[in-house]
Amino acid sequence: MDFWPSAREALSNLLAAKLRSILALLGVLVGTASVVAMVSCGQLATRQALKQFETLGTDLLAVSVYANEVSTRDLQKTLFTLPVVEGIKSVSSSVVALAPYNTTFVALSFQGKPLRGNVIGATQTLQEVIKINLEEGRFISDLDRYSHYCVIGQGIAKSIRGTTASSLLGAQLWLGNTICTVVGVAAPWQENNFFNENINDAVMIPLQSMGLLTRDATISNIIMTLQKDTEIDLLQSEIQHYIEAKMKGLNIFFRSAKQLIESMRAQSRIFTLLLGMIGSISLLVGGIGIMNIMLVSVTERRKEIGIRMAIGARRRDIQFLFLIESIILSLFGGALGVLLGVVAAFIISTFTHWTFFISPVPVMVGFIVSVMVGIFFGFYPAYKASRLDPIQTLRSE
Repeated sequence: MDFWPSAREALSNLLAAKLRSILALLGVLVGTASVVAMVSCGQLATRQALKQFETLGTDLLAVSVYANEVSTRDLQKTLFTLPVVEGIKSVSSSVVALAPYNTTFVALSFQGKPLRGNVIGATQTLQEVIKINLEEGRFISDLDRYSHYCVIGQGIAKSIRGTTASSLLGAQLWLGNTICTVVGVAAPWQENNFFNENINDAVMIPLQSMGLLTRDATISNIIMTLQKDTEIDLLQSEIQHYIEAKMKGLNIFFRSAKQLIESMRAQSRIFTLLLGMIGSISLLVGGIGIMNIMLVSVTERRKEIGIRMAIGARRRDIQFLFLIESIILSLFGGALGVLLGVVAAFIISTFTHWTFFISPVPVMVGFIVSVMVGIFFGFYPAYKASRLDPIQTLRSE
């Protein structure tokens, strides 16, 4: 039997039973839309999570150092000094820039109004490494050293602007029992999972000035930019040996931007696969609907099948006729489902403020699987129709 004549005849049979065909079509449509929408949203969420590294770059390495139970605070304060940290640059030429920092929590206030945030002790290199843009003023300078100067984040600035209409430069904040003068205001900063602190809710002071706020001010974190294609594992080993040679009894932890990205991508693949499997359940239900509709069609058209066989139609012709009907249903349902899934993903991305994009993978997978479902669930009804006895079908009428 030729394909196109059979396709036209199958289409006319489907149009003759519009309501039944629409119900079967809806099952495939909803299932395909679920697969496309859920997989697309999984990819959108992953891309949004990885977007934070676009501003900082991928060639980053963070080092965190903590005293264990054996070492003492005095040992760490004495040995883990700024010159020791700066010496990491001599370990490898792959280190382009290095920014040590530490944090503490003290009571913050402006003109008697409490402020929520923490204090970051940093060098001027931190601005370059984690890309801090300034709204006004300047950043902390290495020349400030023990000066009582500070740079405030956007969240702190908004809280202060509610109490004063003048420029924030020159404003004086209380950091515990210490007064610091604002010399710069940071622009809104995109928080990310690589840098431990949120710049928007922080007051940044010179690293050496942290000793004026707390006795336990020690350098505990270093973030550095590396040359492209740096061998991360080798560099980590070299830095660890350097630190252990200078200090004893410290726990050293590394975090690489590339390693974090690879970990996030691996988790994303699992997450996307899980979403696709959940969406496929709806597509499976749609396929069962097609099988149910086609079995009803076979029962209703027993006389037609008997007449066709009586005038010379072969079993494979009957099987092909019914099979192509299920394929047409799955094709139309898959195409409309892909369109609906893309629209659903766009709506979700709009409400969540994600950057919308469509990957061809979920679209192709959703459509191909919908067609396969149509063939799989349409095969049995078509096979059953082809195995009917023409004499029995004509006699039953």
